[in-house]
Amino acid sequence: MTDTAPASMPFDPGAAAPQGSIALCVPEIRGNEWKYVKQCLDSGWVSSVGEFVSRFERDVVACAGSSYGIAAVTGTAALHVALLVAGVEPDDEVIVSDLTFIAPANTISYVGAHPVLIDAEPAHWQIDAERVVAFLENDCRWTSDGLRNKSTGRRVRAILPVHILGHPVEMDTILEAARKYELAVIEDATESLTAEYKGRRVGSLGDAAAFSFNGNKIITTGGGGMIVTRKPEWAARARYLTTQAKDDPIEYVHGEVGFNYRLTNIQAAVGCAQLEQLESFVAAKRRLASIYTDAFRDVAGLTPMREADWAMSIFWMYTVLVDESAYGEDSRALMRRLAQKGIQSRPLWQPLHRSPVYQKAQVVGGEVADDLNRRALSLPCSAGLTDDELHSVIDAVIGE
Repeated sequence: MTDTAPASMPFDPGAAAPQGSIALCVPEIRGNEWKYVKQCLDSGWVSSVGEFVSRFERDVVACAGSSYGIAAVTGTAALHVALLVAGVEPDDEVIVSDLTFIAPANTISYVGAHPVLIDAEPAHWQIDAERVVAFLENDCRWTSDGLRNKSTGRRVRAILPVHILGHPVEMDTILEAARKYELAVIEDATESLTAEYKGRRVGSLGDAAAFSFNGNKIITTGGGGMIVTRKPEWAARARYLTTQAKDDPIEYVHGEVGFNYRLTNIQAAVGCAQLEQLESFVAAKRRLASIYTDAFRDVAGLTPMREADWAMSIFWMYTVLVDESAYGEDSRALMRRLAQKGIQSRPLWQPLHRSPVYQKAQVVGGEVADDLNRRALSLPCSAGLTDDELHSVIDAVIGE
């Protein structure tokens, strides 16, 4: 379907919303983006070196409450390199969220390791920290060369919790277990920049973290990501690997296989402008979430997403659970009905244990992720969503 299709026509909820419809989540470009990009073009600094790259790294690090930042071409690239600098090796295992976009599991595969999929918890839909501990304590054994999975014999090397939908994972339990078993913790904070766990910013809790600046994230560089860490040696190695592992850039000497994972100065310029507006974007997201939650609180069969009392969520993707028996239609029927009204929505990701590519992966639980996938639907929640658009969505969901 073209971008000019009439809003009354149904459209693919995974594609760009047609012109005139209410999009699920689009970037808000209203600050210094044009000005900063023009500076790049006027100066000729358009590629992977320039003042905006350095500035963007500093600003994201400060925002995350960390120490070092290495800009990367995508959030996936950032996760890939974070796993490498954490020492994850071929045939290791990495514990990861079952209910998430597929990218973190793929990055585990990139390094030749194997994901162990841990179910979500039902209250806030994050990786179930108690199941992580149960797996480590009951399904693994300590050996002379580290923790090993009893069923596979493979070394368990790291935990990769994913802070989904803008809400933090319950991290204290995971961090305590990681210390006990000498595991690295790599936070996938790609959806949750500035979200807080017990007053601490996500991305500052583990050994390293990855952020994403894709078009639908809280801020965007068009595409892009960043690795953050407090470990100077990890930061140095991450920068080395993301810039083709150059040992001598004059004579083109490369001591190992590196990656062309650099963010461009143009992209970083957009990111710097977006960061200047981040506080207002988060405020807008939280306001939308509050209005949605109040509107749906007494609607039979709808369960709005929750915020833990120890958390500050950025409500990156506002999501409800739909109980077919009480609401009168299931989440997919609601999605199709909204599409007929020109309103874009989408379900949560297929749980990784259901993905054909990870059918052989070990899974702990999975029933909660299955239930959330079946019932969840994300609603329009762009930072620039107007009040008229917001209330059109509410009226359509309620059935008015």
